[in-house]
Amino acid sequence: MRHPTSTVCYNIPMKTFFFYDLETSGLSPKDDRIMQFAGQRTDENLNPLGEPVNLLVKLADDTLPSPGAIMVTKITPQQTRQDGLTEAEFTNYVEDELFIPDTTIIGYNSVRFDDEFMRYTFWRNFHDPYKWQWQDGRSRWDLLDVVRLVRALRPEGINWPTQTKQVTDKETGEQKTVEVATNRLELLTKANGIEHTHAHDALADVFALIEVAKLIKTKQPKMYDYLYRMRDKKEVAQLVNLEHKQPFVYACGRYPAQTNKTTVAFPLTSSSNGNVLVYDLRYNLDDLLKQEQENPTAEEAKSTFYPIVKELKLSRCPAVAPLGVLENADGWQKLNLTKEQIEQNLKSLLNHPDFAERMRSEHENRPDFPPPADPEGALYNGFLNDKDAFTCNLVRNAKPSELADLHPEFTDERLPELLLHYKAKNFPKSLAEDEQTKWEAYRTARLNRQAPDFLKQLEALSQSESADDFLLEELSLWYQSLL
Repeated sequence: MRHPTSTVCYNIPMKTFFFYDLETSGLSPKDDRIMQFAGQRTDENLNPLGEPVNLLVKLADDTLPSPGAIMVTKITPQQTRQDGLTEAEFTNYVEDELFIPDTTIIGYNSVRFDDEFMRYTFWRNFHDPYKWQWQDGRSRWDLLDVVRLVRALRPEGINWPTQTKQVTDKETGEQKTVEVATNRLELLTKANGIEHTHAHDALADVFALIEVAKLIKTKQPKMYDYLYRMRDKKEVAQLVNLEHKQPFVYACGRYPAQTNKTTVAFPLTSSSNGNVLVYDLRYNLDDLLKQEQENPTAEEAKSTFYPIVKELKLSRCPAVAPLGVLENADGWQKLNLTKEQIEQNLKSLLNHPDFAERMRSEHENRPDFPPPADPEGALYNGFLNDKDAFTCNLVRNAKPSELADLHPEFTDERLPELLLHYKAKNFPKSLAEDEQTKWEAYRTARLNRQAPDFLKQLEALSQSESADDFLLEELSLWYQSLL
């Protein structure tokens, strides 16, 4: 692992890409933690700039990782403690040296996974959790949905992997094996002869992703350039427009693999935070409403309209394109759709003007997520005011020797406890005696919440012949050392 003792990429007076990937202690950005971060800067032609970055992040003693995740990544908590940076060191380094101005930050399923982990990590360590994605010419791009749309509309020149899957025949109820499309990075690289020996090692995944980007840029340059431009939510908003509604092509993981995750959608109505609810025009609304009447229970009604009606988030780099892209290269046939089908289903949708309002209302009235157990998971509970944002900068820039006597007056009720946790995990010597007592109480409660699932997974893996005995022993020792 490369320890970031110096700048890995000097001041570069140009727009650059930074490809990155994470390995984490589990799947929840609120509750789990980054254990490995890797990245490589390139120019806009995907040529590497500077040295790759590959580092570990110390797992704090308030976290039990998912044993299943450790079996995949092979990274133990003890290894991070020995060779890793504290979260405070890590976030300072990433913001100051890697996510620099005029950088497009790129990953694979990063918008929904890696970027969320980064946001929560910045939040816990008194950095602005958002500006790294937009301020000073920065932007982000997720190549997973790019791959989906290229596969659906312009697959020529690229080998596309499939995998076997067990499905239930709806008519007979029998299990059968079918081949379905998959866009898993390690299978995509294998199908195209791209070196990817250590899948699920963050740095290996970064190098593989750069090669996939080169493959798409070489084989389908027009689609590559178009989707790169569409990472900007302003560009998306011009296409997915509620004032001048028009059908558009949309690739999303919520749609079925049988249709290459791609459909023709229609802007239905507004949603929260300036987003848009869209309708999948594969479906005839008259048929769906008839089905709902025949099965009127709330749960069945929900399954009727989701994901046929789903939220498109403009800032999440959605892979969208105008309907005109289907006129070339047998686009309609590739999506298993016809113009007539779309026109008929659109007419059916527009014949029910009250449906859009119903969907908007139901979306607004969805049950709230359970409140987070502590401020570390309360990122989305509100934005900081200017005064608190300024004070957070003071905290982040304070020297370890200054933290013991730093007692800022916060307006936001999340921040005092967050400061206690920040000090305990990064600068434990700065804790006063009463703060140490509070931290131990919190730490014990958090570990007790995590322990049942941790032990259940550990027990199940211990019965598996394929589990790594060394990793199981290390996890057991980590558990004992914390509790």
